[in-house]
Amino acid sequence: MNSPDKEDRLVVFTDDAMVDHDPGYGHPESPERLASLQRALRERTVEGLAWRAPRKATRDELITVHADTYVDGMLARSGQALQLDGDTATSEGSIDAACLAAGAAIGAATAAVSGDHRAAMALVRPPGHHAERRRPMGFCLFNNVAIAAEHARAHLGCERVLIVDWDVHHGNGTQHAFEGRDDVLFFSAHRFPFYPGTGAAREVGHDAGRGYTVNVPMLSRGTDGDYALVFEELLRPIAEQFAPDLVLVSAGFDAHRRDPMGGMTVSDEGFAQMMGVVSEIATQSAEGRLALVLEGGYDLQALEESVRACLEVANGVTPPEASWASTQGEAALRRAVDVQSAYWSL
Repeated sequence: MNSPDKEDRLVVFTDDAMVDHDPGYGHPESPERLASLQRALRERTVEGLAWRAPRKATRDELITVHADTYVDGMLARSGQALQLDGDTATSEGSIDAACLAAGAAIGAATAAVSGDHRAAMALVRPPGHHAERRRPMGFCLFNNVAIAAEHARAHLGCERVLIVDWDVHHGNGTQHAFEGRDDVLFFSAHRFPFYPGTGAAREVGHDAGRGYTVNVPMLSRGTDGDYALVFEELLRPIAEQFAPDLVLVSAGFDAHRRDPMGGMTVSDEGFAQMMGVVSEIATQSAEGRLALVLEGGYDLQALEESVRACLEVANGVTPPEASWASTQGEAALRRAVDVQSAYWSL
């Protein structure tokens, strides 16, 4: 039996070396994102928060999601400053940071499954959910949450993993990693049409994975109530039927109303509401096994306050009551339900 002090603790995996990833002056995915978040949580900590230093993901762990030629090519770029595409660049410390980020996601999943902690979070950069099997994309080098899911399946005894992605951008890399399988369910609520152009409601997976990709495309200006409606009326019933034994969250905070890139109107309270739903899903279906992996979020204050709000909910604080959804939020839910009713009882 776990001791009471362990049961009540939250654990965060992070490393200052991830600040050494510098994609260039003026880039929104700046080193200060992580540095300011670490400072904020250390200065005004959440009760019971424990800090852990992650290890680097190994080559074998990276190639569970990425092609071996891609991984070898990226590892060979260690110590080099390169422009990989229009959005994605490396500095001398970037590859080490990316390996640490993937390792932190694995560490968070492992801590969640161990039962020694109430929840876990990987505070990382670079983010990961856009990284494809054979290429970097959208600030991302390795797909951290997908690597954690594969590790959980292969080494932690997890038969069914739920990945919830609430980043404002669709997690194309994560979807593509699992869209042909029924052991990982990918759920994404995101702005659409928007970068990266994927994530239409009709994208439901293929072959054995049909119905195990759930996309909820939402128009700009989406509200707290819109997201709450989608999480309550679509994510919750699907998750109950899927019955995951681990819940992972691609926790991007660029849908925040203050974010300069997202174009949505979610507040700190809105993220707390979403966290409340995923926490309940984890408690009811997965023995509380829940791990968050940081993705986007480019307003520093919004990022700090939203992460804190989510950690407090994970620690047992009751999230605020959800506000009413807008007509466009109700329409987004109806479109997704129309598609997913072929696969789930809704």
